[in-house]
Amino acid sequence: MYLATRSPLLNMDADAAKIARESLELAFQMSNILDTGLDRHTLSILIALCDLGLNPEALAAVVKELRREVVPVPPSDAARPVL
Repeated sequence: MYLATRSPLLNMDADAAKIARESLELAFQMSNILDTGLDRHTLSILIALCDLGLNPEALAAVVKELRREVVPVPPSDAARPVL
């Protein structure tokens, strides 16, 4: 039962799941062509939010704002894995 609640694809029939995967792959390819920097997971979340009725322009503004606020932190010696 736990698995069924984790992934919406498990609740779909096989054809619908295949179409959803293909659609996400196409959207991901378009995203890469446009150099958005979005990974598949983030893109799938944004698509799901649009499907729920959220404004795509508002979501784009949120993504831009979040990217602006992120400050890269240089790795420290303590954060490096020991080989």
